[in-house]
Amino acid sequence: MIQRTGLAPMKYRTYLTTVIITVVMSFFCPSCGKKDRQLGAAITSRDSASVVTTRGVDMLISENGIIRYHVIAEEWKMFDKMDPPFYSMEQGVLLEILDSVMQVESMLEADTAYYMNKTKIWHLISNVHAENVKHEEFDTQELFINNGSDRMYSDSLIHIKQEKQILVGHGFESNTNLTQYTIRKTEGVFPITESE
Repeated sequence: MIQRTGLAPMKYRTYLTTVIITVVMSFFCPSCGKKDRQLGAAITSRDSASVVTTRGVDMLISENGIIRYHVIAEEWKMFDKMDPPFYSMEQGVLLEILDSVMQVESMLEADTAYYMNKTKIWHLISNVHAENVKHEEFDTQELFINNGSDRMYSDSLIHIKQEKQILVGHGFESNTNLTQYTIRKTEGVFPITESE
């Protein structure tokens, strides 16, 4: 015959109930204090928060029914209630400007980019690198692209690496495919051979 040891069933239930109540009450008792909790400020105005945050963006953007841009960004935030409304890509962006048959006219990369909805201007900031179809390379710290006038411009220091020379200037203006450009306050490194 097997003998039971320990508490009787009724005593066992009473003991178990007491233990459970004690454990549950130990979780609630510390929260009964009158301590003020430190909370962050509430967002009272929706204009400072993005309406949409998208990660891993790879999208095409059209203008007047024609696809003009291919955008790849780590993160894309839309601020539709800000004045003026804008999109931000603060973790890097690759922007390809396409022609009417979707061939790449120029390619731009930057650490940060903003697109202003009302003025249709892209603002690229920090480590801006661009290339055109002639394989010329453009490097600057700030660049603007105006969709309305199909032009790019910058007032910052710019380096343009061509096949045989490097042009340096403070400010430049170009069409969006970077083939017709003007450099302001120019400098340059021009290789000269002995026969010249």
